[in-house]
Amino acid sequence: MHTPSEIHRRLNNRRFTVASNTQGLSGAGTVFHYLVDGDAISGTYQGGRIRLGKQVGRVTGVDTIELLFQCLTLDGELLSGWSRGTVGVDPAGLTTLSFEWGWLSGATGGGESSYVELSSR
Repeated sequence: MHTPSEIHRRLNNRRFTVASNTQGLSGAGTVFHYLVDGDAISGTYQGGRIRLGKQVGRVTGVDTIELLFQCLTLDGELLSGWSRGTVGVDPAGLTTLSFEWGWLSGATGGGESSYVELSSR
């Protein structure tokens, strides 16, 4: 088992917004909220084109995670997919997430995306 303490500190009960996601549905108005319990990760997201989204995943390394996600869009589409990501820190000290992802149901393809923590400062 990996020690998830740094990821817990960086992700638990924090919110993120999209920095880059050219092939995906989430955009500037989408907010992601993560919870971490040991090596288990859960999350919700909504905004922009996303009416409601849920995530479940796990810590896979010192700075890596993997997630399964599903969402309902404002157009009534039901989609699901996978992602593998790296947790980092930007020069301002905010947590960053960088993902490689793909669709499992409801759409085809995939891409890369990045997110930055919403500052509570």
